[in-house]
Amino acid sequence: MTAGLLVAGIAVPAVGGAGFGFMAAAEEVNLKPAALVEPPPAEVTIVQDRDGKEIARFYEEYREVVGFDEIAGIMKTAIVAIEDYRFYEHGAIDIEGTLRALAKNMSSGRVSQGGSSITQQYVKQVLLNSATTDKERNAALEASYARKLNELRYAMGVEDKYTKDQILEKYLNIAYFGAGAYGVEAAAKRFFGVTARKLTLPQAATLAGAVQDPNATDPNLGREQRERLLKRRNVVLARMAELGKITPAEAEKAQAAKLGYKGTKLPGGCESSKYPYFCLYVRHEILSNTDFGRTAKARLAMLNRGGLTIKTTIDPTMQAAADQAIKKWVGASDHPVASEALVEPGTGAIKAMAASRRYGSNAARNQISYNVVADAAHGGGVGFQAGSTFKTFTLITALRQGMKVDDGFEAGAGYRAPGYSTFKNCAGQNIGDPTHTVTNDEGSPGWKTLRTGTWGSVNTFFMELERRVGLCATVETAKSLGVRRSDGKELQEYETFTLGINEMDPVTVASAYAAIAARGRHCTPMAITHITDRDGKTTRYRPKCRQSLDPEVADATAHVLSGVFTKGTMRNVGGIGREAAGKTGTTDDYATAWFAGFTPNLAAAVSLGDPRGSQKHKLTGVTIGGRHYGLVAGASIPGPIWKDTMTSALVNVPPTPFTPINTARFGGCDQNCRPDPPEETDPLLPDPTQQEQEHSEPN
Repeated sequence: MTAGLLVAGIAVPAVGGAGFGFMAAAEEVNLKPAALVEPPPAEVTIVQDRDGKEIARFYEEYREVVGFDEIAGIMKTAIVAIEDYRFYEHGAIDIEGTLRALAKNMSSGRVSQGGSSITQQYVKQVLLNSATTDKERNAALEASYARKLNELRYAMGVEDKYTKDQILEKYLNIAYFGAGAYGVEAAAKRFFGVTARKLTLPQAATLAGAVQDPNATDPNLGREQRERLLKRRNVVLARMAELGKITPAEAEKAQAAKLGYKGTKLPGGCESSKYPYFCLYVRHEILSNTDFGRTAKARLAMLNRGGLTIKTTIDPTMQAAADQAIKKWVGASDHPVASEALVEPGTGAIKAMAASRRYGSNAARNQISYNVVADAAHGGGVGFQAGSTFKTFTLITALRQGMKVDDGFEAGAGYRAPGYSTFKNCAGQNIGDPTHTVTNDEGSPGWKTLRTGTWGSVNTFFMELERRVGLCATVETAKSLGVRRSDGKELQEYETFTLGINEMDPVTVASAYAAIAARGRHCTPMAITHITDRDGKTTRYRPKCRQSLDPEVADATAHVLSGVFTKGTMRNVGGIGREAAGKTGTTDDYATAWFAGFTPNLAAAVSLGDPRGSQKHKLTGVTIGGRHYGLVAGASIPGPIWKDTMTSALVNVPPTPFTPINTARFGGCDQNCRPDPPEETDPLLPDPTQQEQEHSEPN
C-alpha cells in the first residue's frame, strides 16, 4: 500500500468521531514522534576593530537570534492569530485544521491547503535551512503527502522536546519575512528601523502577514508588493479583532495607518564598511586559511552562517591617519591610486589599510573593485613594481656577508654585466644581460659606500653590490622577510632584481620592513586576533613569527636607512620627529613610486601607480591631488604620505630609539675602504628629491 493510499483514509471519518478516526489512521501509518536534527539557523557574523567596535558584517541570511522576552507581546499575538490561532491548545498536530485541509485537498485533487501548525512550519524551515543540495531543498518543499507525514512526525518530536513558548521563539527566529530579513529581529530593523521588542500593533501585524508569502509581499520590490503587504496586514488585524485579541476600534485605527516601511539598509559587506580594504583582507584570510577550517566550504559556511564575532587588529586612530594623509596628497578622482598599509613590528598585526579610491563597482565614480592594498590571495590584483625599496634586501645581504657600512667601491655612470654568467638565479642559470646598460643621472658616479649608495639610491652601485653578494643570496634574503609577488607567482630572478622589477603590494612590503624594525623578527601579516562563536567560545590567534635576520644585521640596516631622511632622497621631505628609517622607490621611467619605512613601533609602505597599466600610464606630466608633477618619484608623493601618516598615527605612542649599531662589527670599513682620502661627505650626492626625479632607471 502506498503512502498516498494510507493517508487517504484519514479524511474519511470527517463527521462525528473525527479525532478518533484521525488518530486511528495515524497509528495505521506509524505516525510516531521522530527526532528532528536542528542545526542552528544561519546567523550574522560581526567583524570588530581592535577596540570591539563593529566595522562589517558577513552573512548568507541576515538574521539576529533573540530570546522570547526580546520579542514584543503583540508580535507573538499577531503571528499566532493569523498562522495558528489554536497553537497553545492543540498538540503537535492540529487535528481540526489538518482534517479540514486534507478534505479540501482530496476534493480538489491537489495540495491546495496546508493546515500546518506553527510547529510544523518550524519543522519545514529547519529542513529547508539544513538542506545542502538541490535534492534536499526540493524534498523540503515538494507538495506531497509523504513530505507532510514526515513533517508531522518531526513536529510531534519537537512538541515533546520544547514548551510552546520555546517553539514560538524558534519559529519567529527562523522564519523569512521578505526584503532579505530572516527572523523577527532582522525583519523589525529592516522594515521599521526598530527592534523586535519595540514593534507596535500595525508593525507586528505587517510582519505576521508577511510570512505567508514573503516574496509576493516583499516591500523592497516595489509598489505592487507593498500594496499586497498592506492588504495582508489588514487581514491580520481583522483576524486579531475577530479572535478578541484586540478591539474593533484598535483594529480600525491600525488599518488606517500607513504601511510605514523604511527599508533600513542591511548592514554588512565590505562595500558598505568604513574600512573596505581591511574588510576584504579579513574575508579572504578566513576563506583561504586552514586555521579557520579544514575545507573551503566549511570556512565559507562558518563565515556566512556561523554567527561569529571576529575581533581584528585594525586601529581606528592609525587608520584615520592613513586615510587623511592619502586624501591630502591624492584625489579620489585621480587615475593613479595611492595605497598604504601599516604593520606592527614584532606581531605582524595590520593596523591600517587605506587607498585613495573608494572600493566598489561604480566605474563612473572611479571606484576600484579589488583590494589594491593587498595581494591576490586577499582580494588584490597584480600589484605595482616596488622599485628601489628592493635595494634594502641587497644592503641586508651585504651586511650579512660581513661588509661594513663604509665599505664601498667606484660606481660608474652606467652598469653592464660583463657576461651572461655574471648573474645566476637560484636555479644556477646564467641570467646576466651584457646587452643592457643600467644608468644613473649625471653627477652620481663616484665612490659609494653602503651608506652613501643607499642614501642616494644609486642604481649602478646596487647592480655591482648585487653582483658581489650574489643575486640568489639577495633573493633568499627577500624571501626570508616574507617577500612574495602580489599575483602569487614566483619572484622574477633577473639581474635587475635589486631595482624592484617584481610587482608588490603595500601589506607585503610593510611586513618585510617591519621585520627590520623588530630586529630581524619577521611575522606573517595578521588581521584576526579572536573569534567567538555563537555559543560564546573564544579562540585566540597568536602571531606567527620567526627570526629571519641576525638582530645586529637588522640594527645596522636601520642605521643606514635612517640616513635617508637626513642625507638621502628624503632629506627635503624630512623626518617625523623621532627615530625612523626608510627607503624611497621609483621604477623605470617613473611607472610607479613607493616609500617604505619604519620606527621601532610601526612600519608602513605606500605605493602609487595607475591601475589602468603603470607601464602605459606613467607618472610623468600628471596632475595628482590638484598639483602638477613633471615626474613623480618616491619622495614626491609616497614619502610625504608616509611622513604625514606616521606623524599622526604615532602621536600617542612614546618615541622608542633603535638599538644602536654594533660599530665594532659594522662600523667603518674593512677590505673595501676608499683609497683616497677618508670620506667625510659625499660631494657627488645631489639634491636627493631632484635626483630621483631625473633618473631614467629605477631608484
